[in-house]
Amino acid sequence: MGRPRKPSMSEGKQNIIAQLLEEYDIQSAQDIETALRDLLGGTIQNMLESELETQMEQSKQQDPDYTDSRNGYKPKTLKSNYGAVPIQVPQDRNSDFEPKLVPKYTRDISAIEGKIISMYARGMSTRQISSQIEEIYGFEVSEGLVTSITNKLMPEIEAWQKRPLSAVYPIMFIDAIVFNVRDNGVIKKQAAYVILGISEEGHKEVLTISIGENESSKYWLSVLNELKNRGVADIFVLCA
Repeated sequence: MGRPRKPSMSEGKQNIIAQLLEEYDIQSAQDIETALRDLLGGTIQNMLESELETQMEQSKQQDPDYTDSRNGYKPKTLKSNYGAVPIQVPQDRNSDFEPKLVPKYTRDISAIEGKIISMYARGMSTRQISSQIEEIYGFEVSEGLVTSITNKLMPEIEAWQKRPLSAVYPIMFIDAIVFNVRDNGVIKKQAAYVILGISEEGHKEVLTISIGENESSKYWLSVLNELKNRGVADIFVLCA
């Protein structure tokens, strides 16, 4: 049997959500949770890729005779608040790789999913992304690992947040999902404002994810104004 192929992903993942949701049948707000689940899976897999690369580089620095290489992928299904999240865990030939983000035999990621979503939802700087990564891991991680993950995620996050949108969306779904986050040692509730649109070609796209303190009409106005600034001129049907 040949080596498993790396899951195909578009350059920069600028249209990651649209591609993942192309064939979905939108019937309820639960479809928005499906989009968030896919977003989690892609991000976690990228972070695991960075972990493996960093671990092999550090091992080679510590031992000049050390040799190792990639050896395909192994499927794994994670448990989140949005349902099952399938990923492909990168493997190495020496079987030395010990993932820290999702350790072996661990499948529950509910403790970190809100933090991952917040990275996409906020306009975060490189330093803020780095800080968030350390918070996700729950302990101090090496500078090399933080840099590797940041370099992988930052362009994707920025491109996804700022990508231009279509002028017309015949149907648009809006909803806010409330979750608990830790801020300076205090647990508080925040709302993830999610907008999902159906394009004139019939494609389903998550247009934006934005984090607010609580769901309110005032914050929804700012979210919708952001869509206008990114090119949206008309909506035929708005489902809330």
